[in-house]
Amino acid sequence: MSLSVSRRAAALAVLCAMSLMIVLDSTIVAVAVPDIQRDLGFSAAGVAWVVNAYLVAFAGLLLLAGRLGDLVGAWRVFLAGLGLFTIASLLCGLAGSAGLLVAGRFVQGAGGALAAAVVIGMIVRLFPEPAEQARAMGIYSFTQAGGAAVGFVVGGVLTDAVGWPAIFLVNVPIGVGVWLAGRRLIPREAGPGLAGGLDLPGALLITAGLSLGVYAIVRTGSPDATGPATLSGTVAVLLILGFLLRQRLARRPLIALRVLFRRWLLTANAAVLLVFATGMGFQFLNALFVQRVMGYDALGTGLAFLPTPIVIGLVSLFVAPRVTGRFGPRPVLIGGLSLLLVGLLLLSRVPAEVSYVADLLPPLLVMGLGVGVTVPAIIMLAMTGAAPADTGMVSGFSNTAQQAGGALGLSVLAVVAAAHTSGRAAVGVPLVEALRDGYTRAFLVAAGFVVVAILITAILLRRPPVLASAAAATPVGGGGGEQFRSPVGVGGGEQPSSPGVAAGSGLAEPRAACSSAS
Repeated sequence: MSLSVSRRAAALAVLCAMSLMIVLDSTIVAVAVPDIQRDLGFSAAGVAWVVNAYLVAFAGLLLLAGRLGDLVGAWRVFLAGLGLFTIASLLCGLAGSAGLLVAGRFVQGAGGALAAAVVIGMIVRLFPEPAEQARAMGIYSFTQAGGAAVGFVVGGVLTDAVGWPAIFLVNVPIGVGVWLAGRRLIPREAGPGLAGGLDLPGALLITAGLSLGVYAIVRTGSPDATGPATLSGTVAVLLILGFLLRQRLARRPLIALRVLFRRWLLTANAAVLLVFATGMGFQFLNALFVQRVMGYDALGTGLAFLPTPIVIGLVSLFVAPRVTGRFGPRPVLIGGLSLLLVGLLLLSRVPAEVSYVADLLPPLLVMGLGVGVTVPAIIMLAMTGAAPADTGMVSGFSNTAQQAGGALGLSVLAVVAAAHTSGRAAVGVPLVEALRDGYTRAFLVAAGFVVVAILITAILLRRPPVLASAAAATPVGGGGGEQFRSPVGVGGGEQPSSPGVAAGSGLAEPRAACSSAS
């Protein structure tokens, strides 16, 4: 498949538009939750399901959705997901009861999963060369940051001016426009069909296992939900183990274990999980810190947090592609993680009497710089070595790691902050100071996540895998550093096989001649 530059750019715009819709939806809904609770009569605990229903469906279906993209064509899965997300948004906007809204959010999460699971894989196939892939990933990250930046403000404006249904209904005309553009612009790549590996029992096991696992994670932070969280977590582990056994025995497995258990795939996505646990936890804790310690209202909180996504967007768009194209994603990732570590350590030293300009703004800017180069680099590393026939599954796996990491980071860091705050308040520390101590302790734990991610990247991600093909990745000298050559080809065409590699494995362990990307 050979596409013009303008056609590929237009296709990238469609993919990023859908991703922007998903990010905007998440942040806008978070702002509108109090109004939704009041109008639809949600209980204090029940209103959490406006968020959790979406998250459980989204995270649970990502891996299956990615594999479906490999089998029937990523464009089909993307358009189906976009259509389902748009229809569910309409249902959510028209919902007149709590139950209907939660059901609509679950369907919305399913549609979002179908579309999001294949986006990264399609970007990788559209832009196979290192420099253009880095630029494309930078634009993708820019849309994510842009969505986070405007979501808080747009959510507040829409909710106050029109009412909370508008935050869902606004997705409908946008979704229809993006769907029509996607139908015309996105390349229509063929897959082997469902007969090539749709293992229905395996699909049910992994979807139920991941959904229950995320449910267990999101309930961990509730003090009254220890029993249900433990039970659902145990069942989730058993279902995932059952899925692995099923894949080993099935004649046509949903996911070949030789692909799923590749060391690089698992190691890189462990780093992905830690990065997104840090990023989501930071966003959540920082919003609470600004509101509960500094006393800002919802709009003030969004404006206070605005410098971080603005910096993320600018760095993702203009800086990350240049440095990644020159030095490769691994050294850039280590540099970005180091900036994250510095930002979190600065946040852990913020005093109870906070000056926004002197105490909070500097670490927010440092965090923006770090995230801006970290996210594109870690996504590129996670996709390294994926065969064209497996990019949907690898993309879905990476998206699952992102969602699980975000949920885990939110739960763990919220528990750490609450526990330390309670302990400090119990010994007579004033409430504001106790809250500050709890949040700064959680920032230190997040810094620990980053340290582990740095160690994984520096020690375990030294030698990237190569495709089992003659077009394998090779580092190319130049410009004072080695360039990372993406091993993913365009179009999903068949790759010539390489001796010593199992057919259809998608990934090959590096040989002695394969140098580090750094």
